[in-house]
Amino acid sequence: MVEQIDKTGLVADLIRGRRSKRKFLDRPVSPTMVRQILSVAKHAPSSSNTQPWRCYVLTGQAREKVTTAAVEAYRSGQDALAPQYPFFPKELPMPFSSRFNTFRGMLGDAQGVHRSDLAGRRRDVEHQFRFFGAPVGLIFTMDRRLEWASFICYGCFLQNIMLAACAQGLDTCPQQIWSLQSAVLRDALGIPDGEMVVAGMSLGYADNSVPENNMNLDKLELQEFVSFVDI
Repeated sequence: MVEQIDKTGLVADLIRGRRSKRKFLDRPVSPTMVRQILSVAKHAPSSSNTQPWRCYVLTGQAREKVTTAAVEAYRSGQDALAPQYPFFPKELPMPFSSRFNTFRGMLGDAQGVHRSDLAGRRRDVEHQFRFFGAPVGLIFTMDRRLEWASFICYGCFLQNIMLAACAQGLDTCPQQIWSLQSAVLRDALGIPDGEMVVAGMSLGYADNSVPENNMNLDKLELQEFVSFVDI
């Protein structure tokens, strides 16, 4: 019983302690650690064991090539960048829009970038396309022939990566925004047209000296999203 309690506490601490980090230290991550993280994450559940994920690990010169090309593409024609799937509806309804705006305001305040500061916001986007300075960038794709339900499986896989990274003392930031850069990624990584760019992820050691890496986000209480039936 004691062993089970210890395991429960460890898992709970990993889940509660995980945070999306937006600035990383210039500290290398060994390929062995990346392999260990992905070797654990691959045990995520998927519908009928279809395992819809494919991952590209970018380090060194490959990472620099991709980030440089992504920033150039953004600077030269950001309006031409389109995601592989919709992130949000055209009009985000309540209460989701309220949560979205609250978070964006908190992040902007932490970064010292007001929502009206267009130049600052562009710099923030470019920072995202540099994997926030993390030494490892991950790009995730999925076969286009699959249906939307496979995104549920993919979410489990991404969460496994983030928790396995936490267990190794590493930090992450999942990034849907990389779906905007499918043209750059296909050219640089040889991603076939039949693969949809789902997301990216920054992986490394967080620089926790910056305010944006120390935000405390409000989470809903159980009574706000749970209905207990016949209990």
